[in-house]
Amino acid sequence: MSSARVVCLIGGLLTSAAVSSHHSVTGQFDPEHRVELHGVITKVDWINPHTYLHLAVKNDDGTTTDWRLESAPTAMLRKARITPDMLMDGGSPVTIEAIMARDGTANLAWLYRIEFSDGRFYRLSADR
Repeated sequence: MSSARVVCLIGGLLTSAAVSSHHSVTGQFDPEHRVELHGVITKVDWINPHTYLHLAVKNDDGTTTDWRLESAPTAMLRKARITPDMLMDGGSPVTIEAIMARDGTANLAWLYRIEFSDGRFYRLSADR
């Protein structure tokens, strides 16, 4: 097999893997199942294809539940001039609007909006 054919084959495989791994928000998250969360962002995974925020939510019994919130790609956040430090905001309390995972995965949601205690907010999805 010629080297040109090998390069084309590898390129085709990589392209098909990237296309099949991408998903729509409503394909994995249920817009009919919205949730409002109150907590502190403990970690930001600034990775592709989507950014993840980790939110510690204090329960009524004093325990903490950790949520994983999927969000926009890093390129979109950079374009909006949002950085991981801005999202962490020094550990201040936040209110999150999100939609739950369609497959019922516990504590996994798509992030729509973050509001900080001082009233600032980032709307990270075009839904609202």
